[in-house]
Amino acid sequence: MDFTLTPEQQLLSDGIARFLDARYDLETSRTAVKTGPGWQPDVWRALHSELGVIGAVVPEEIGGDGGGAEELMVITEALGRSLVVEPYVDSVVLGARLLHATGAPAALEAARRIVDDGAVSALAALEDCSGGDVARIATSAVSDGSSWVLNGTKAVVTSAPIAEYLIVSAMLDGKVALFLLSLRDAHAGLSSHVVRTIDDRPAADLTLDGVALPADALVARDGLALLERAWDEATAAVISEAVGLMRKVLDDTVAYTKAREQFGQPIGSFQVLQHRMVDMLIELEQSVAAQYLAILSLDDPPVQRAAAVSAAKVTIARAARFIGQNAVQLHGGMGMTEELAIGHYFKRLTAIEYEFGTSDAHLDRFARVTAAEQ
Repeated sequence: MDFTLTPEQQLLSDGIARFLDARYDLETSRTAVKTGPGWQPDVWRALHSELGVIGAVVPEEIGGDGGGAEELMVITEALGRSLVVEPYVDSVVLGARLLHATGAPAALEAARRIVDDGAVSALAALEDCSGGDVARIATSAVSDGSSWVLNGTKAVVTSAPIAEYLIVSAMLDGKVALFLLSLRDAHAGLSSHVVRTIDDRPAADLTLDGVALPADALVARDGLALLERAWDEATAAVISEAVGLMRKVLDDTVAYTKAREQFGQPIGSFQVLQHRMVDMLIELEQSVAAQYLAILSLDDPPVQRAAAVSAAKVTIARAARFIGQNAVQLHGGMGMTEELAIGHYFKRLTAIEYEFGTSDAHLDRFARVTAAEQ
C-alpha cells in the first residue's frame, strides 16, 4: 500500500508548517493559555481565513472542501508538531462534522457558522460514570410541552469556556440523543466550573439543572451511532497529533544530545544513549503504523473501525509515555522546566494517553468488538 501524500496533501502539510513556524511562537502560546482566555483567537481566525484549515475536512454542502481522513491526518499531525492548543478537534471533528451528520436544520446552521466564521464548539459527552464510553451516561432529557428539559452533569468538557455552541448527549426514551445549545444565549440552570487541564487547555465541568431548550434543540433523537463515529474520528485525530508531537520530541532530543557535552564529548556519542534513542525511534515508527491503521479504518463498518482505532490508541499511549519520559530523562533536570519546549510536549503526550479513553478502556473495547465478530 502506498502511503505517500498526494501533491495536494503535501501542499497542505507544507502550508500549515510554514504558517506555524512563522506565526506560532511557543512562548507566546504558553503565555496566552495561562494569562489570557486560554487560546489565541487571532491564530484561530488565521487558520480559518488564510489557510482554510477549518473547512478542509468538512463536506462541501456546508461550505467545506470535502476532504477526508487523510487530510485530517495531515492537519492534526502538523498541529501536533507545533503544540497548537486551539480547538481544532473540538470544533471541526466533534463539532462541524458531527453536526452535519445529524442533518437537523439547527445543526447544519451551526456547522456552517463554524466553517464560515470560525465559531468554536464543544461536545459534552462524558460523565464521571462514563469510563470513556459515550454510551454510559446519566444525563436525561424529558419533553415539556414544546420544549426539552435537561438534567445531569458533564465532566471535563474541553473548549467549553470559549465555545459558542455546545453539543450535549442525554438519555431520551432509552436512547442517546444529541442536543444543541447556543451559548450566545443565557440558559437558566446551566452552570460551569472552569478548569485548565495539565496540558494547558480550557475546560469545564458542567451542571444542567432543569435546562429548558426549544424543540429544534434536539438534533438527533437516536444519535449513538453518530456520536461513536465522531468519537472514533476524534480519537484518530489525536493519534495523528501525537505522532506530530513525538516527531518533534525525538528531533529535539537528538539535537540536544549532539550539543550537550560531558567528559569533553557530546553525550549523543555515548552508545547507551544512542540505543535509547533508537528505541524511541522504533516506538515512533510503530506509532506511525498505528496512525495509518486508525485513519484508514474510519470508513470501515463500525466493528472494524472500533477495533482498529482502539488498537491504535493503545499503541500510541504506550509510545507517548516511552518517548516522552525518555526525552525528559535525556534532557536531564531541564526537561521538566517551563523554559524548555520538551516539558510542554511531555504534558500533552501524557494527556493524550487518557484522552478519548485509557489503554485499559480501549483494550476492553477491542476484546469486546473482536469477540462479537467471531
